[in-house]
Amino acid sequence: MFSSTVISPVNPPSVSTAGSKTSETSQVTREPGAPERMNDTTSAAHEAANGKVAKGDAPQKPNGETLTEQELRQLDRMKAIDREVRQHELAHQIAGGQYTGGASYEYVRGPDGERYVVAGQVPIDYGPVPGDPRATIGKMQQVISAALAPADPSPKDHQVAASARQYLLTAQLELAQLSRQQHGDTAATSQQDEGDGTQKSSSPRAATPELSQYDIVAKAIEATGGIARLHSEA
Repeated sequence: MFSSTVISPVNPPSVSTAGSKTSETSQVTREPGAPERMNDTTSAAHEAANGKVAKGDAPQKPNGETLTEQELRQLDRMKAIDREVRQHELAHQIAGGQYTGGASYEYVRGPDGERYVVAGQVPIDYGPVPGDPRATIGKMQQVISAALAPADPSPKDHQVAASARQYLLTAQLELAQLSRQQHGDTAATSQQDEGDGTQKSSSPRAATPELSQYDIVAKAIEATGGIARLHSEA
């Protein structure tokens, strides 16, 4: 059963253009009182206004009009959020490897008519491996690394990592229990062989049909689908 979760990066600030969406998780803000940074886009607009460059070289609206300074600042924020969200989701995918799927994104249209990413998510298989606590331990370690791979994990990312830690702990306890049982059986057989001399121990014990705590958790996850998504919004 493919259990997955979506990890998402930062949320962009509110966009005033019609039809735009506001992020819920992270925002790109500027410290109060900090000077406004002059970027390439804003510089191009000033140069166009002063006649230093052709008007067509500055960012324009779909109707051909040059963007205002406010619209240029808005465009800069949207471009920055687009980069951050894509980098966030890529970090999940690289760390998650075979347990992650392709990223999906949400877009808004900027004042220049182009589409920019404001939110994203990556599915990740975070369910335990039924009947194999050792494999589950390795898988959960990678899931935790994938969930926390971005520089700024979202609340959903932390939630996925917490769930994976619970499965990891359950698998570790199950593996320790199995190890104790195996050592106990080996010791009992050795003692019986020594006391009996040439007679071998009695027939091997029948395997118990009862489900362990680990298997119960794994089957419960499998029954519900165990799907989560690592989600990032602007």
